[in-house]
Amino acid sequence: MALASTNHCRLIVSWNFKHIVHFDKIPLYNGVNLVNGYDTLSINTPAEVIDYEN
Repeated sequence: MALASTNHCRLIVSWNFKHIVHFDKIPLYNGVNLVNGYDTLSINTPAEVIDYEN
């Protein structure tokens, strides 16, 4: 999370549902980012970002 934030990534893709792609934790990550002057991150699973039809 820290590397993505400090390198201005807008999206993280992960299958790690227990620690990273966890509904309750995403707002906490983004809260820390905003307090420290970084942008918010979108955190998604590969299934949410891959378009298999194109």
